Amino acid sequence: MNQLPKEHSNLPEAETAILVGAQIGSGSGQPLSLEDSLAELELLAETAGIEVLATLTQNLDSVNPRTFIGSGKVEELKLLAEELGVGIVLFDEELSPRHQRELEEVLGRAIKVIDRSALILDIFSQHARTREGMLQVELAQLEYRLPRLTRAWTHLARQAGGGAGRTGSVGGVGLRGPGETQLEVDRREIKTKIAKLREELEKVREHRLRHREHRRKTNVPVVALVGYTNAGKSTLLNTLTNADIYVADQLFATLDPTTRQLELPSGQSIVLTDTVGFIQKLPTQLAAAFRATLEEIAEADLLIHVVDISHQNAAQQKKTVLETLLEIGAGDIPVITAYNKIDLLAQDELERVRSNLENQALLISAKKASGLEALLETIGRELFAAYVELDVLLPYEQGHLVSVFHEKGHVQKMEHIEKGIHICGYLPKELVSQFLPFQRKRVVK
Repeated sequence: MNQLPKEHSNLPEAETAILVGAQIGSGSGQPLSLEDSLAELELLAETAGIEVLATLTQNLDSVNPRTFIGSGKVEELKLLAEELGVGIVLFDEELSPRHQRELEEVLGRAIKVIDRSALILDIFSQHARTREGMLQVELAQLEYRLPRLTRAWTHLARQAGGGAGRTGSVGGVGLRGPGETQLEVDRREIKTKIAKLREELEKVREHRLRHREHRRKTNVPVVALVGYTNAGKSTLLNTLTNADIYVADQLFATLDPTTRQLELPSGQSIVLTDTVGFIQKLPTQLAAAFRATLEEIAEADLLIHVVDISHQNAAQQKKTVLETLLEIGAGDIPVITAYNKIDLLAQDELERVRSNLENQALLISAKKASGLEALLETIGRELFAAYVELDVLLPYEQGHLVSVFHEKGHVQKMEHIEKGIHICGYLPKELVSQFLPFQRKRVVK
């Protein structure tokens, strides 16, 4: 079933496209239906500055080895592309290099054939702001393009303006990033560039590792915000910490991770980290390039899974995030589920959601600052459930106990006074007995 062409604005700055999706077999293994996946692809296209004029779909028993979709559907696609005058044909699946070459041959070199992975990479290239983010995206783009490197790419790069250089430059959707100079060099030089980028990112990874080790020594718990793209993680971080992170109602509005200090109602200090949003069919090149960033999630003490409860596919989005957490080695970290955007729900729908809440789940509105006090209290309970609060004065000769407190507990306050070292903080229950002779206040159980 095909969607009829849309009326469009003829804005000269907007690239225009036809979306193409295929239902392969029963489609039971996909978290989203074909219709919902294409709706998400259209949102991605809008984020990249593409105006979608029409959608083509096809049911397939198996993928065509030459053109992905059937030859008859390719001819239909060609006629529709000529009729609408689009410059892009955008596939909802990742195309093989052969698929891309064959399709471009049939459709004509004036039309760019782009798949979902290339589109997501392009969006990341637009939104990366830090050096690390730019390096990660550039590496992912080069690894994606290397097997697809043909004269067609350099020809299109020249048409689009070329001379791009770094990530985020001009050149049109699917061509932003390394740019004309990188696309014109041979495979060996591109491989050399990839190796260099990997080395630079490994240095970033080592720096992050040292930074995490330092955080461990200061015993400040790390809480990571995770969730599907556009679930409201950045808005939540802004509201909780008065941060100034860019927020927009679009997919991947923020890319680079942000970390802020936050004090819980009990006085406990934590580090709150906002991470890149997840999405179904995330390009494998991105997951590999963003390894250092994703390790921040895997090393967290607690995860806050932010779910856009107002979204029609909230359950599927939640499942995608949980599956991704397993893939990156974060499946065993405690999770608090925060169902966000309750301000967008009708009262009867809100009550239905409330009546079906699972354990460790809360209803919040990051935008309206609703339910955040309960969220902060839940964070404190989860982080310190197995700990006891202590206020002790340790004589200077008890230096080994100071080390134990730092290594095994969470130090909230420490000062050197005449009689010894005054420490306030939290210790695992099994270690408390060693410190009882030096307590200044009653142990809180």
